Amino acid sequence: MQTTAESIRPLTDTVSAIELSLVVPVFNEEESVGPLIERICSAMVGFTKPWELILIDDGSTDATLANARRSLGHEGLTLRIVELQRNFGQTAAMQAGIDTATGRLIATMDGDLQNDPKDIPSMVEELERRQLDLLVGWRKNRQDGLFLRKIPSWCANYLIGRITGVKLHDYGCSLKIYRASIIKQVKLMGEMHRFIPAWVAGVVPSSRIGEMVVTHHARQHGISKYGISRTFRVILDLLSVMFFMRYKARPGHFFGSLGLGLGALAALILLWLFVDKFIFGDDIGNRPLLLVGVVLLLSSVQMITTGILAEMIARIYYRDDLSPNYIVRKIFDRDHQDA
Repeated sequence: MQTTAESIRPLTDTVSAIELSLVVPVFNEEESVGPLIERICSAMVGFTKPWELILIDDGSTDATLANARRSLGHEGLTLRIVELQRNFGQTAAMQAGIDTATGRLIATMDGDLQNDPKDIPSMVEELERRQLDLLVGWRKNRQDGLFLRKIPSWCANYLIGRITGVKLHDYGCSLKIYRASIIKQVKLMGEMHRFIPAWVAGVVPSSRIGEMVVTHHARQHGISKYGISRTFRVILDLLSVMFFMRYKARPGHFFGSLGLGLGALAALILLWLFVDKFIFGDDIGNRPLLLVGVVLLLSSVQMITTGILAEMIARIYYRDDLSPNYIVRKIFDRDHQDA
């Protein structure tokens, strides 16, 4: 039976007994998932409030799911494993975990053992102390390659901060703590998980978003799912983020402004050609400027009509934005280990 977001999303007006939900997407991490669960359990020993661990198996093709299920009977661990029908990507997997989470706070981290779960309790304290809605980890001493990972990351973080206005040192760190009531208002799509602080800034003031230095370890097992090609996708995604942050609710203003600008330029060119033809008597039939003016005029009309269509699509989007971007195959927990 296929499970959708509507069937696993908890009711927003239900008071949950869980204080913290820890969401971890995993994909082909058969060697890491067992040690990961052990490290999480060890790190959360001193956390006195109820918490749960939600693993999202993003269509793994190795023994990741089987190895994770061995921990379902772990004493003192509230574990749920959400098996997705296929590989939907990290963003969709993270969205599935957030939809499944029942805690007042939600923490996310990678499943490759590079994030340290020991940072989570102190991050929860820091979030509450500073009264933030989102606390982002900062891998200040990052254990990755300089040219393929660090330098592209530094450039991306600078550009994202300049364009979005949310200036952080490390947008790419998956170790984050959210207030559930805030992150559940944000729908993650595409590969937009790295821009979560920017999306959250569309819901709350950027002053309620902070960062904290966290530990980062070198990868011990498997291979990285990202390469240098990710840099080009980040640039394209950044342009999308910039558009959505500024014009999501009013796309007609973006296209309309371009259309009016092109129309004004076309009007000036055609007016000059009109004067040149009928006042000075010059022949304008073979002048390239006439073609430029006509093309600009047609482009202006096209931009304005595109803006009108975008406004109509935006209203449909806000009216019906409930479809999930993932499909759940099964959910395993202590009571349904063989579901």
